[in-house]
Amino acid sequence: MERRLAAILAADVVGYSRLMGADEAGTLERLKSLHSELMLPRITERKGRIVKLMGDGLLAEFPSIVQAVLCAVDIQKAMTEREADLAEQQRIRLRIGVNLGDIIVEGSDIYGDGVNVAARLEGLSDPGDVSVSGTVFDHVKGKVELDFEDLGERRVKNIDRPVHVYRIRTNRTARVDRAEASLHSELERPALAVLPFSNLSNDTEQEYFADGLTEDLITALTHWRTFPVIARNSCFAYKGQALDIKQVARELGARYVIEGSVRKGGSRVRISAQLVDGVHGHHLWAERYDRALDDIFAVQDDMVQRITAVVAPEVDKAELLRSNDKRPEDLAVWDLCLRAKPLLRPKTRAANAQARELFLRAISARPDYSDAYAGLAQSFNQDVLTGAAEERTSVAAQAMAAATKAIGCDEASSWAHHELSTAYQWLNRLDDALAEARIAVELNPHDAYALHALGNKSDLAGDPEGIGYMERAQKLNPEDVQRHTHLTFLARAYVTIGNYGAAVDRVRQAIRRTPDYAPAHYILGIALGHLGMLDEARASLKTCDELSPGFVDSRRDWQPYSDEAKNEILREGLRATET
Repeated sequence: MERRLAAILAADVVGYSRLMGADEAGTLERLKSLHSELMLPRITERKGRIVKLMGDGLLAEFPSIVQAVLCAVDIQKAMTEREADLAEQQRIRLRIGVNLGDIIVEGSDIYGDGVNVAARLEGLSDPGDVSVSGTVFDHVKGKVELDFEDLGERRVKNIDRPVHVYRIRTNRTARVDRAEASLHSELERPALAVLPFSNLSNDTEQEYFADGLTEDLITALTHWRTFPVIARNSCFAYKGQALDIKQVARELGARYVIEGSVRKGGSRVRISAQLVDGVHGHHLWAERYDRALDDIFAVQDDMVQRITAVVAPEVDKAELLRSNDKRPEDLAVWDLCLRAKPLLRPKTRAANAQARELFLRAISARPDYSDAYAGLAQSFNQDVLTGAAEERTSVAAQAMAAATKAIGCDEASSWAHHELSTAYQWLNRLDDALAEARIAVELNPHDAYALHALGNKSDLAGDPEGIGYMERAQKLNPEDVQRHTHLTFLARAYVTIGNYGAAVDRVRQAIRRTPDYAPAHYILGIALGHLGMLDEARASLKTCDELSPGFVDSRRDWQPYSDEAKNEILREGLRATET
């Protein structure tokens, strides 16, 4: 077995299935021309070799990492010039990943972790850009004049360790990031810009805090994957200027803008943040945070988490209102998915079916759109959750297939990994379910939905950290539309550790928020049963059955936990009400 260190370049075509569906013969001819006239000459010129062509993909190796990176950038720039005269939907766009690592050589082919990481980096790249590993960045920094953006560590499929990812912006200059939105025009997804937070203090040291907060917000928001986020360099070009938000939004190509300020007073800091509609200039969301500055970095991390967790759902709400003004025949893929998401909230058979129809329409229009498959998977998962699935295993398998397809379209989709985790749970693959839940949170630690799911699954598996994850999810987004269900699961967890007072507190919060949620009244009855408050417990269970006839009887042998002792604790609370 021959091993050697090599620079590996992996590339593939974005939207290959869509291009083939529109013009199979023409697309194949254009790809052949692309390989022979554009890619091969540049790879050869940089002393590389093409290892293999794989339909819409290509793998190449280079003896020099600098040459590999420059070759990747050369290819992307040449592609932009080559396709410039074509309509957006006809253009061939490439994603490219570059890694430096140990490879196994077998004949003319190569294998190993070095190759796998390059392929995963390619999947994380935006159309027209290049993603490289931290190892590559360390070797080329100072040797090439390129614009690198630090995306932080990412968990990727089949790689045990996180991969530090840097993105190389190609064909961009300051403020030309408005082209970012046009890359997503087929989906009509809105772009978001985070302007540098203003330092309103006399303390110049707070300038670093304000800049760090802005940079971390930009990085954190990219984890959502549902909308493009304008790059740091473009946003910081506006630092220190008197701004007209609507003008800035036009220049950056952003539909939404986050702006804010930092003011220090003594040992405390006040942070204000606003989400602004860049088209009309009105505020969609605003919040003020007051914190003690005992640990400035801890404050910065906390603010980033809280702001990020709220902004993404607010953008979704604003976009749904925009979509509602459109005629049905004018709906784009983005609109279809936006309209489907609220239909998942009631968790009913009818609403799930309506959501599923919209997600399937989106998939038909755009077969490589990850969110549509993730939403489809969630609709199947919820059929199992609500008992609407006549064949539980069959429907869970459909959820697993849809979630797997979503991950194939976008490996960094936290939503897709979360839905795969839930499907595994229904199929009794509990270790796999927990592993996918952890990946979902690693990909987007600011998503309260994914964080709660990890907490719930951890709790069911007997991990004492489960309650901590669920409590953190509550703090991240107290206005979460699913808060009543999440509080109910949290209350159930408190029951099983004997903290009945906390259980009653959490589940009563759930009932105040959504009085007709039957499972909340059921858990309240169990907790009150343990506390000996039998009349109130019986009243809660009666309300539960009035809201959902037969619910209580159907749960008399309830076994949600892998630990039978915890299941018995739930049943004991129920039996206490029968004496």
